[in-house]
Amino acid sequence: MKRSTTLSLLLMTSAIFFIVSGCTQETQNKIGRAIQNWTGTDGVLEIYAGEKLVKRFVKIDKISTAASSDGGNMARPYRFGYGVLDENMNMKADPDEKRVYFEFSDFSTPYVFFENPMKN
Repeated sequence: MKRSTTLSLLLMTSAIFFIVSGCTQETQNKIGRAIQNWTGTDGVLEIYAGEKLVKRFVKIDKISTAASSDGGNMARPYRFGYGVLDENMNMKADPDEKRVYFEFSDFSTPYVFFENPMKN
């Protein structure tokens, strides 16, 4: 790389570091989530009935909290997203499994959301 390009890259990286380090933890979290939304994740959502796993969705980019439809800032009591319904629960998006929309309650649905450690 040219010296000027390297210097410009170093200055830009330093500026971003100082801007982010001056932000609150919540702002840093929002920046991190925005980057994840852009780059994507390979999330897994598991739904339980008691101790039994009853549904699993894989290849989830993000789960969103529903917003109030009256224009206010209140969150609705459910979350939603898109993912592949893992019908055989093998942690993989098989060719015969379809991408679906899903919703679940924040209050009454026992669930776990995590990044897929198997990344297929």
